[in-house]
Amino acid sequence: MNIPGKSSRPYATEKRDAKAAETRARLLDAALVILRESGGQALSLDATARAAGVTRLTVYNQFGSRNGLLEAAFDAVAEQGNLASLAEAMATPDPRAALARVVGIFCDFWMAHDGLGGIFAAAAMDAELGAALAARNERRRALLGVLVDRQGIAVGRARADAVDLLFTLTSFATFTSLRGDQRDGAAVCTLLLPLCDRILAGQADPAQGR
Repeated sequence: MNIPGKSSRPYATEKRDAKAAETRARLLDAALVILRESGGQALSLDATARAAGVTRLTVYNQFGSRNGLLEAAFDAVAEQGNLASLAEAMATPDPRAALARVVGIFCDFWMAHDGLGGIFAAAAMDAELGAALAARNERRRALLGVLVDRQGIAVGRARADAVDLLFTLTSFATFTSLRGDQRDGAAVCTLLLPLCDRILAGQADPAQGR
């Protein structure tokens, strides 16, 4: 029985929204399992629907397209990997201190998501997946470019070189290559931090500053 003057609609809306959020989370979990275990080429609205035990229309209503599903899946990985803390790191006044925090965040991220290797490998044969990953990587490049500009040492070709070097050193490929079977993630980060700092400080040549 409804109380006069009150409406059950807000409660019904909250309940519906909660169910939609739960469904979305379940779909993203299913999509991430497919990406990590079967590679990007296996990901589709149909495959995600089957894995989550829902209809294709349910997946379509949530994400609209395969690209929308990919973007949402990458957003979920970023959230789980605490990449939101990059904003706080970038707010650090000293660009070298900010870079140290950024490098640490990406080291932690790559270490926690080593299953991304299959996704990166699949991207070479999947144009849509490759484009989505490239767009994410360009965000990292832009962020590093901001720090190089704030340092104010490198301009022109030197700036481009500094950004390219930092971009390469903070990549998943570099992290996994250095990690290998000999180092843990913390050791890789310890190795990368001084290298990145020297590049930002304009001392990329080991002979400089001696």
